[in-house]
Amino acid sequence: METTLKEILAVSGYSGLFKFISQGRHGVIVESIVDGKRVNIPVTAKVSALADIAIFTDTNELPLREVLKKIETLESGKPAIDAKSDGSALKAYFEQVVPDYDREKVYTSDIKKLISWYNLLQGKDLLELLNEPEETKEENSEEKKDEKTE
Repeated sequence: METTLKEILAVSGYSGLFKFISQGRHGVIVESIVDGKRVNIPVTAKVSALADIAIFTDTNELPLREVLKKIETLESGKPAIDAKSDGSALKAYFEQVVPDYDREKVYTSDIKKLISWYNLLQGKDLLELLNEPEETKEENSEEKKDEKTE
């Protein structure tokens, strides 16, 4: 079964990224992308699909997928700057990637997390997930309208 960006999860309080496996009785069962270990994440945990995350810019929000694609283009598919670099280096790097990012809403810790996610996806040969077709809410509602009229 092919993995999609919707199935790659970030879980608050847990480092790394996870692949959705199944809905469990008391939460979700996920598999670590780092080491392949399966873990039950409680329903109380904040779980976000990478496909649903966006970065604030001065004018709107930029989907995480687009930000990761920009890093991939900048780095020609190679690893990005080390996420453990100092704050000023991370901000300068991120400014190259998204020049108009909102400096008041996007913290150094956000940049650090985003770069570590990119490096993890790159290291596990999962950057092709960024190129999968993206379903929009408009497309979904159009499809549902079509189904109703047929």
